[in-house]
Parts: sequence; structure tokens; C-alpha cells
Amino acid sequence: MVLDLRNNPGGYLTGSVYIASEFLASGVVVIQEDGNGQRQNYSVDRQGRLVNKPLVVLVNQGSASASEIVAGALQDYKRARLVGMNTFGKGTIQDAQDLEEGAGLHVTVAKWLTPNGRWINSTGLTVDDKIEMDQKDPTKDPQVDKAIEILK
Repeated sequence: MVLDLRNNPGGYLTGSVYIASEFLASGVVVIQEDGNGQRQNYSVDRQGRLVNKPLVVLVNQGSASASEIVAGALQDYKRARLVGMNTFGKGTIQDAQDLEEGAGLHVTVAKWLTPNGRWINSTGLTVDDKIEMDQKDPTKDPQVDKAIEILK
């Protein structure tokens, strides 16, 4: 199976735990750490149907936030190889406040870590197989080709 998280800017924490739980039998999916160092674990929360299927995850610089949570957990547990380019590096959690006249304020309130305790903010996840896209021929997808090669 190839899970394509390229150009996926993320979503909600609960959604990332749900998706990761489809591929992991048990364990922590992500660790949330607040400014005081208090940690909260978010673990596999259901019995996934794809825990034994061979898996490669495609990521790139557009993979961020919740997609990085999924990819990071699958990589930490050696459940999947990451193929493509290093991810964006969105390892913080913001509290969004709406202000008057359409203004807004985002305050960082916590950070998230992979199950192995990696904080990927600004650095992103490092792929297992770095494969650049073919800029000359957009009909070719060497990242998908590599994923298929790994799964064979």
C-alpha cells in the first residue's frame, strides 16, 4: 500500500491519531508537550484494518502538521518507509484568537513530538529514500515508482 501525504498541510490531531491507528496495532502516535514540560500521549485508539499490509508513505515539503504526525509515527515504529522529500516541520500547536476588524493572533501553546521523542519543528521529517520529482516531465512520478519498487 502507498499512502500519499504529499502536499497535505495537515488537519486535526484527532484525525491524525485515527489515520495512524489504521496502520499501527498499538502504541503512542504522538506526544503533546506544553510550556511547562507536561506531556500527554495520544495512542492508537482502535483496531486498524491495515496493520499487516506492507506500507510506503510519500511525503514532501508540503506535508505538514497532522500528516507529519502520521508519517512520524509510522517511521518511528518502522512500520513504513518515508519516500520523497523532507517534510515541512510543523511541530507546534497554536491557539487561534480572533481579534477586532478581522485581525487574528496565533499563540503557540504546545509542541508535538514523535513517539521516539523527536521534535521536528523547522527541520521536518527526514525521508528514508530521498527522491526528487522530475521537473522536466510532470507526467513521471519517480517517488511513486520508488514506492512500488520497495513494495515488490
